[in-house]
Amino acid sequence: MNRFSFFCLFVLVISCSKNEKELITLGFEKDLIPEGITTDPQTQTIYLNSLRHSKIVKCNVDGSKPSDFITSGQYNYLPGFGMTIKGDTLFALGNSLPKHNSKSILLLLNKNTGAFIKSYTPSDTTFKYLNDLVVCKNGDIYITDSENNKIYTIQHDKDSLEVFLDTEEVKNSNGITASDDGKYLYIASMRVGIRIVDISTKKIINEQNLDYTVIDGMKYYKNSLIAVRELKDDKGVFRFFLSEDGTSIIRKEKIISYDENLQSPTTFSIMDGYIYVVVNTQIGNFNDQTNQIIDEGKLKTYQIMKFKIE
Repeated sequence: MNRFSFFCLFVLVISCSKNEKELITLGFEKDLIPEGITTDPQTQTIYLNSLRHSKIVKCNVDGSKPSDFITSGQYNYLPGFGMTIKGDTLFALGNSLPKHNSKSILLLLNKNTGAFIKSYTPSDTTFKYLNDLVVCKNGDIYITDSENNKIYTIQHDKDSLEVFLDTEEVKNSNGITASDDGKYLYIASMRVGIRIVDISTKKIINEQNLDYTVIDGMKYYKNSLIAVRELKDDKGVFRFFLSEDGTSIIRKEKIISYDENLQSPTTFSIMDGYIYVVVNTQIGNFNDQTNQIIDEGKLKTYQIMKFKIE
C-alpha cells in the first residue's frame, strides 16, 4: 500500500469512528412523552421518565426488556423532568402540569430496585419549576428552576432544600452540570447563556455570551460541556470546550445536527463515551394543559440515538 492509499484509509477510519452512531428502538408505550433520561454504566440500563404518565421506565441499553421502574404517581411522583444517577441512587425531578399548579418534587430511589429512599419538595410559596439537577462528588445537589432566578441546593450535611443562588444572571435556567473536581457549576440560562459559578464563593466568574443561549440539557465531559441547543436557526447538540482551568468557554463545535429524524430531543445522557438521546420525544404532539395527545394517529415508536463523542 502506497502512502497516499494509506492516508486515505486512515482518514476514512477516523471519519467513521468520529461519526459512529446507531438507533435503538424502544418498546415503551407510544404516548410516554419522555423528557428526562439517565443511564447506568454498571448495569447498562437506560431510564426514561414520562410527562404524560408521571412515571419512570427502564430497559437494557439495547432496548430490550422494557418495564416500569415506578408506576404512575408512585411515591407522589409528578410529570418527569431532569434525572441523574449517583452511586446506587436515582435522582428524579417532577413538576405538576399544567404549570400554574406549581408543585415540584425531587425523588430519590434505589436504582436497582426502585425502592423509595427520600423525597424533597420546596417549602416556599413562590412559583417554581424544578427542571434539572447535578450531584457533585461530595454529595451536594444543585437544581435549576426554569421559572425564576433561583438555583436550589441540598447540601450533604444539611439534608434540606434551600436556595443557593437568586440572581437574574441565571434567569430561567434549564440544564446544569458541575466540574469533576466539584469547584464549578455550569448553568444554562435560556436567556443569558452559560454561566460559570464558583461554588465556594457563589460568584459568577464568566461574562454573559448570548451565543450560548436557548440550551436545554447539559453535561460536563472531559473539560467541556455538551448541550442540546434549541435556537431556531442553530439547533443541534453542541460541545463547548473550556479553558484549562475550567473558568471560561473558549470555543464551540456542533457534534449532532437536527434533521427530520432528530427533533426536540430535550435532555440526554452520557455513558462510556457515548451520548444517548431520544430522537423523537413527540413533545410537540402533547398538550401539557390537558395532559392529552393532540393527534393519536401521529404517535411513533420511540428511538434513542447512541452517538460516539470522540
